[in-house]
Amino acid sequence: MAETSSLISGVAQRYAGSLFDLALEAKSVAEVEKNLGQFEALVNGSADLKRLIESPVFSAEDQEKAISAVLAKAKIGGLVANFLRVVAQNRRLFAVPSMIQAFRNIAAENRGEVSADVTSAHALTAAQQTELKATLKSVAGKDVTINVTVDPSILGGLIVKLGSRQIDTSLRTKLSSLKLVLKEVG
Repeated sequence: MAETSSLISGVAQRYAGSLFDLALEAKSVAEVEKNLGQFEALVNGSADLKRLIESPVFSAEDQEKAISAVLAKAKIGGLVANFLRVVAQNRRLFAVPSMIQAFRNIAAENRGEVSADVTSAHALTAAQQTELKATLKSVAGKDVTINVTVDPSILGGLIVKLGSRQIDTSLRTKLSSLKLVLKEVG
């Protein structure tokens, strides 16, 4: 599993790096980032689209036709549309979520920002996100871009991944720790 993960990571880094270079040359990094986010939202919102991307059963031609139709309907064009078509032709759609994350990381690094992945039990308000960014900025010493994921299974609190550090204040983890302590006592 670790080999597969590092393989996908390597592919994602190369593709994201190439897309970033093209976006930088075209002075459209922000637009590309926005379009990638829009496509990511489409994938996360559709089980069928997710299946198309992840399944090796579909041919490159079928994937490219389907992706082209989705992009046209979503009005995503330019570099991102061309990029996703090339990815489909090369049968690398399975790595698109990792490519999007890698692109965000490269873009943030280029802006002098650090990217943090935040998992919360419920959606964060704008005020909470602003406060979290300020707190993380004081820790990292740089501006911080946060990618928030909602996971109700953590029950409460936050899980923050900032670079190689992870801060887990989730209620689920605290309850698990308490359960272990109680088992040791009894």
